[in-house]
Amino acid sequence: MTNVPCRILCVDDHHDTSEMLKLLLAQENYEVVTANSLEEAISLSQSVQFDLYVLDKRLPDGSGLELCQTLNQSTPNVPCIFYTGDAYDIHRVQALAAGADAFVAKPDIDGLIKAVHDLLVKTECKSA
Repeated sequence: MTNVPCRILCVDDHHDTSEMLKLLLAQENYEVVTANSLEEAISLSQSVQFDLYVLDKRLPDGSGLELCQTLNQSTPNVPCIFYTGDAYDIHRVQALAAGADAFVAKPDIDGLIKAVHDLLVKTECKSA
């Protein structure tokens, strides 16, 4: 493996959440890019190579479920994690049915960091 940091796209319409994730994941040696809408996330995914997506379920211009499906079609080998306040079992089932690789309910930041590590531990990150 190379020492290239993995690049993560965090999509959340709450600026504070995006900035917190950016800081915490940077401490774990990940490069984090943020987007606050479905449209911005799709645009970034077409112009920048990512190793992982962290998605909120509710976005101002659509659903994170829809975004997950779109990203899985355009970048099929890039895993998605849902990090959302929609924390009932039905939400987990919906996220996994949409193609997510993991589901973490807010505010479980330790669970999110573990899910990120678990999905990227064997990945040779291609971004940077």
